[in-house]
Amino acid sequence: MKLKPPRDPIATFQREARAIRRVGEDSRCSKCGEGRPLALIPGTNPRICANCQREELGKSKLDNHHPAGIANHPLAIPLPVNDHRAVLSPAQYEWPEGTYENPHGSPLLNGACCIRGYYDTNTYLTDQLLLWVARLLEALDKFLRERLGPDWWVGTPLAQFALKRSSRKSSKRPPR
Repeated sequence: MKLKPPRDPIATFQREARAIRRVGEDSRCSKCGEGRPLALIPGTNPRICANCQREELGKSKLDNHHPAGIANHPLAIPLPVNDHRAVLSPAQYEWPEGTYENPHGSPLLNGACCIRGYYDTNTYLTDQLLLWVARLLEALDKFLRERLGPDWWVGTPLAQFALKRSSRKSSKRPPR
């Protein structure tokens, strides 16, 4: 999952290339199949991800993520360790130079970090909690149309949620 286009695509490529070199091309966790290089633990044989390593050690599989950076706000939220390592921490590398560190304690950078942290975390949560539901509903609608016809909901309790249209013609997508 990629939160947004990188601010510095060269730096992003370099970070990803270093992670791949550390764990090997096309590496996957031998236990769960995790394949994101930043979630894999370098030097393990067989290869293992942070989540599975912590499970083996009897440790928490959650990390405390500081959305705004610990220098800017004390809020921390528990997240799966692999997502913290491979998604949200790398998103913070995309912030403008000096923002995350906020070395002089600027209240403006503090606010910028809170906004960026909220944006990154909200995007992550949206991807994790909502997108799969949209895909599920689309797949279910396709299945029901194929089995029961294009108006499968007519005569069911779900009819109350159908759009009220004067014409049942499908709308065309806007040009891209």
